[in-house]
Amino acid sequence: MDNAALLAKIEALEASVALTKTVNAEVFYWWCTALMIAIHAGFLAYEMGASRAKNALASGLKNLLAFAFLVPAFYFFGWWIYLAFPTGFSISEASSGGVVWGESMGPNLGDNASGIFWAAFTLFAATTASIMSGAVIERIRMSAFTILAVILGAFVWILGASWGWHPEGWLTSTFGLHDIGAAGCVHMVAGFFTLGVLINLGPRLGRFNADGTVNHISGHNMPMSLIGLMLIVMGFFGFLGGCILYNGGTWMTIYNTPTTLSAFAFNTLMGVAGGMIGSYLVTRDPFWMMSGALIGVISSAPGLDVYYPPLAFLISFIGGCVIPKLADMLLTRFKIDDAVGAVAVHGLGGVWGLLAVGLFAAGYPNVNGPAISFGGQFMSMIVFALLGFLPGFAASYVLKMLGMLRTDPKVELAGLDVAEVPVKAYPEASTIPAFTGGEALSPAE
Repeated sequence: MDNAALLAKIEALEASVALTKTVNAEVFYWWCTALMIAIHAGFLAYEMGASRAKNALASGLKNLLAFAFLVPAFYFFGWWIYLAFPTGFSISEASSGGVVWGESMGPNLGDNASGIFWAAFTLFAATTASIMSGAVIERIRMSAFTILAVILGAFVWILGASWGWHPEGWLTSTFGLHDIGAAGCVHMVAGFFTLGVLINLGPRLGRFNADGTVNHISGHNMPMSLIGLMLIVMGFFGFLGGCILYNGGTWMTIYNTPTTLSAFAFNTLMGVAGGMIGSYLVTRDPFWMMSGALIGVISSAPGLDVYYPPLAFLISFIGGCVIPKLADMLLTRFKIDDAVGAVAVHGLGGVWGLLAVGLFAAGYPNVNGPAISFGGQFMSMIVFALLGFLPGFAASYVLKMLGMLRTDPKVELAGLDVAEVPVKAYPEASTIPAFTGGEALSPAE
């Protein structure tokens, strides 16, 4: 075989290997996206279970609407925002990769990456809307929720992702932000956006007495809520898998620092367990025990790549012990009626996760910007809190002034399913005759 033929074979082999690596990455993110849909199945179930029966379908329908509307909204606006604004409010040249008429935003045999990354980020966007969804059940108008979901998912959180969850993001280059699992740009932003909405939305009718004491409002199906929360935990493996990059045989974080799936496996499971145990010990409440799993994941998410697993467990355990108490404080002291504790779990859990990295991983180097520090994490946390709260409060205030935010009190008392949904959740529940004694009915009767 002459040299030319040998070189041609070598080049063909190299091209084949490169294509295999590309396809492997494409397949990995394809299945991460599929797993993330389990998050939304979980939110659907646990919010329906946490609602009273008269509101069950309306609560679930909100999640479906958010998912459906955010897919096109993120296609037309969200992906462009992520690429356009990593340095602040000046538009980056990379934004051309997100314009809907560009080659990257449709079928292109030369681009195996744009579609799968867009899909993964779209599911992150839908997650932010689902975080808000549970907090506002039983009194928000469906139309108002959909508008707020699109604002949060297609515009607000992705701006935070561009700033702090991007290799060139200014929060990293300026403060050394380290937020591998998106506790800041996803959970914190969504949690504080939700807080702004809840202030304007107000509590459910009957939640507080005239003297300010709290009335407990139970959901109609705790087992459904627990199953839903476990589905969210399963979906987090897709969520967190979508937070790292496959680069020709090696794994890199969103900040281009090296990591492994093994590190994520160790610390994700230890975080889940730590949060569950902590929340169980302080509440004995199965709903909070499973919410503790989410607290644990969020608490350890920013440092999944660097934590020693027992440290991830400890951080998540602390979060699991503290966050339920903070949720109770929001309810009793500040009269914030968050039906599922989303502000505490996601917003305050994200705060703890970001600050924990500054406490326990200070000095770890970043590729772009200063090393991790408590001060840098704290400043980034303030940015995420303001980025979430201010738009959430402003958008919901406008809807409130227009009379579009909250349902009519008569509708709320009757149940949102009556006004918003043309079918019944449990159509046979009111038609089954009560057994009053006497002879049992035969099968034929």
